[in-house]
Amino acid sequence: MKRGGRIILALALAACLPAQAQAPPSPGYRPGLGDLMTATVQPRHIKLGLAGQQKNWAYADYELHELQEAFERAASVWPTWRGVPVAQMIEFNTKEPIASIGQAIKAGDAERFDKAYKQLTEACDTCHQGAGRAMIVIKVPDASMFPDQDFRAPAK
Repeated sequence: MKRGGRIILALALAACLPAQAQAPPSPGYRPGLGDLMTATVQPRHIKLGLAGQQKNWAYADYELHELQEAFERAASVWPTWRGVPVAQMIEFNTKEPIASIGQAIKAGDAERFDKAYKQLTEACDTCHQGAGRAMIVIKVPDASMFPDQDFRAPAK
């Protein structure tokens, strides 16, 4: 349920309570767009890249789905940020690279994956530039920030 729907529901429920128990609805926590990108999108982007580098296609498929969900959450919380149509930019810039990554994963094609992942990474920078945040530059990971996780496919 979207935030506006929750507020309407909260107001309707409050109207049913005795007068002394009524209080204004709390808007709740709304993470900043940067918080969502740093905490949910960026780690998924990194893990997807590392899984692809190791040809761990099952895990890459999982992280691709998680990355899509992270983008969806960011776009639903911040459809527009400072006049920038975030939801539209994410959709426009990531749809094709994400589809290409999915096809590469299904085919187990490392070369195709690398090309599509690079396109996705460039799409991130395109969004940052469009949002006036060109100083945020994303790159293909060359090291893991997850020292406790092995990105190689499990031995069969």
